[in-house]
Amino acid sequence: MTVVDDRIAMADANTQRLDEWFERLERMPVPEGFRVEIVGGNVYMTPQRDTHWGITFKIARAVEDRFGKGAKVFSDVRIDFPGHENGLCPDVAVLRASAEKDDEGRWRYEDVECVFEVISEGTAANDYGPKKAAYATAGLPLYVIADPYQGRCYVYTDPKNGDYVTRTRVDFGDTVDLTGTVADLTLGTDDFPRD
Repeated sequence: MTVVDDRIAMADANTQRLDEWFERLERMPVPEGFRVEIVGGNVYMTPQRDTHWGITFKIARAVEDRFGKGAKVFSDVRIDFPGHENGLCPDVAVLRASAEKDDEGRWRYEDVECVFEVISEGTAANDYGPKKAAYATAGLPLYVIADPYQGRCYVYTDPKNGDYVTRTRVDFGDTVDLTGTVADLTLGTDDFPRD
């Protein structure tokens, strides 16, 4: 068994524990406007900032424009990914058209085609670190980070052994060309807000 196989097996074993964590979190008085996810067994609560939401909305709209209103495009919906207790809630997740919920009523990471994350100052290390590793381990062929603090996007492709082989940097103001990828779209960034 490879390291990647071990990480995938851990995702299945951690599902029950993640369910318990999320059930507890749902009973807690989480302030409105906060997003909650579990990364590597740690709970992160992040306030939704207008810059973050503005970029997330523009990305989701571009994906919907490309694939239509019936596309399975989600924001902040829990999907369990490989690794130690990764109940991730991507800013934008695109699932294949044939995706169906499992017997527990959850979306499966195996049906996720690509993920877009928008950096929040307090959790940026997660997006560049353990979440990127979880997405690569899951075999997601496309992972895009929009970073309003740096004013650029990073496009990660070619997952291999828990990491991405290819990283492309695109400055805000330029077009992110995702033609030839599973997203098969271009994403204008000239109106992405900065922090």
